[in-house]
Order: sequence, then structure tokens, then C-alpha cells
Amino acid sequence: MTLIVRSNIKKVVKELDKENSVSSVAEEVGMALERKTEEILRDAIKRAKANGRRTLQARDL
Repeated sequence: MTLIVRSNIKKVVKELDKENSVSSVAEEVGMALERKTEEILRDAIKRAKANGRRTLQARDL
């Protein structure tokens, strides 16, 4: 499953890096961000289930 698009990571890093001190993003950043995102979603799903809901909500994150 691909949630994270590498080109979008570069765009966001460029927007957030006001001093323009980061010139590139390593391949591993995308993979690590993908794993972290999946972990956050798995935990959120558990919270929604624990609260008897079938709808994932922002408060579950």
C-alpha cells in the first residue's frame, strides 16, 4: 500500500524549510514515513473499535 508520495515529501520539506537548508530527501525517509503512518492508522483503528465505532475520526489519531 502506498500512502506517501515521495515527490510530495520533497514539496512539503521545501515549504517547511524556511532557511532552505535541506536540499534533498533520502529514499529511506519515504519508507520510514510510510511505516509511521501505517502505525498511526492501526492505533487509530483500535481506538475506534474500542469505542464501538465503525467510523475512523480525527480524535482517534
